[in-house]
Amino acid sequence: MAKATVRIPTPLRGFAGGLAEVVLEGENVGAIVRGLADAHPALRPHLYTADGHLRSFVSIFLNTSEIRTLQREATVVSDGDVISIVPAIAGGSHASAGGPRPVPIEATAPATALTPDELKRYSRHLLLPEVGLRGQRALRRARVLLVGTGGLGAPAALYLAAAGVGELGLVDFDRVELSNLQRQVLYGTDDVGRSKLDAAKARLEGLNPGVRVVAHETRLTSSNALDLLRPYDLVLDGSDNFPTRYLVNDACVLLGKPNVYGSIYRFEGQVSVFDARRGPCYRCLHPEPPPADLVPSCAEAGVLGVLPGVVGALQATEALKLLLGVGDPLVGRLLLYDALEMRFRELTLRKDPACVLCSPHATQTGLIDYPAFCGVAEPGATADDLPEVTPEELRAALASPDPPMLVDVREPEERAISNIAGSTGIPKAELPERVDELTRARSVVVYCRSGGRSADATRTLIGLGFTNVRSLKGGINAWAETVDPSLPTY
Repeated sequence: MAKATVRIPTPLRGFAGGLAEVVLEGENVGAIVRGLADAHPALRPHLYTADGHLRSFVSIFLNTSEIRTLQREATVVSDGDVISIVPAIAGGSHASAGGPRPVPIEATAPATALTPDELKRYSRHLLLPEVGLRGQRALRRARVLLVGTGGLGAPAALYLAAAGVGELGLVDFDRVELSNLQRQVLYGTDDVGRSKLDAAKARLEGLNPGVRVVAHETRLTSSNALDLLRPYDLVLDGSDNFPTRYLVNDACVLLGKPNVYGSIYRFEGQVSVFDARRGPCYRCLHPEPPPADLVPSCAEAGVLGVLPGVVGALQATEALKLLLGVGDPLVGRLLLYDALEMRFRELTLRKDPACVLCSPHATQTGLIDYPAFCGVAEPGATADDLPEVTPEELRAALASPDPPMLVDVREPEERAISNIAGSTGIPKAELPERVDELTRARSVVVYCRSGGRSADATRTLIGLGFTNVRSLKGGINAWAETVDPSLPTY
């Protein structure tokens, strides 16, 4: 028996008593991970399928190397080993080991001499032998598409524009909100309510008039992705949801383009370069997405404002390296950043020989229905079978002789911002363990910030046998807007 340290990622710590790591004994990885699940039963459904197999969206690393599906549970461990569990939040060795050095991405625009203004603007680049005149001209000919201009896309776009990338394509469809300004550094207070792409285009062109900014004000879908991505040399994925993340990956694989990946969660970030021509794709790391309610969005979980700045800057760095053909890109490597510990860790990724998309045995030859694949509704769609109550209906119900029990499934930090009088706070992750607190209620109404978590909680309660439970449509923010304007929204 050996003692190994198991590192538990942030999204799963709420199911393990808040532990970040634990030391367990076992002969192999399977015994240790199962021991973790035995010690914390709430973790089990997030690690194992109903028939007892490790879930494919959970990657297991022994020290710094990923253990592929067929061998990971039987892999022998030694005293002092570290087992890292890396779920989706969002092969091989370094490119320099046994493979060719990176080469610049060939752009189609003609090479022309730099103007006197450009010589001054990029003088610090020109002093670098790895860039010089040739590299700067290569950047000016390059075309980069950024999917998303939010927390990750905003800093990445600023640095790519400042570096002189000739054309930046931006894909987004949102408008600037006040809550964006804590981290989305492309925008200012005066931009609130404005189209993100209009504001981003003006900011980037003001930063560098020599950069052509092309706005694609649309949602990326299976029907338009290939046409949107095709003209660009590489794609920088700044998306914040799994359907878009898998869509970007699959389109890049099918088009043979590098995908500069980044993701963030509270105080942690991930960065990699997925290029199926010489390494793994995102599906090699996570063949399938996690359940829709496992990883909350930044709007639900929060995020340190500077974190996407760090991760977005790292993505921009990788994009520039690829365009210049310098350094060692993060192909076959996953970089993990922990802002609280101020620590970077690097894990080795391997190309999955059974990948449905990028392996010789691929079974997927085109784009698919990504919201269905990820188990989420189409944007803007509502679940017809979800019992909901509007703020106005709830106000009337609370004033009735037999009011419902009101359950707030947000975190304590959110309840400190605002809460509906008389509600009971039970964070969503704790709901299955505290369900006895609801059994005496004749009816239950569940609410959260904007309705997503309360919808999940309502489905959970229905699955546990509750027959008179509803979700507050639009959450406490809708309640504040229509019933109680004294409550702050966030």
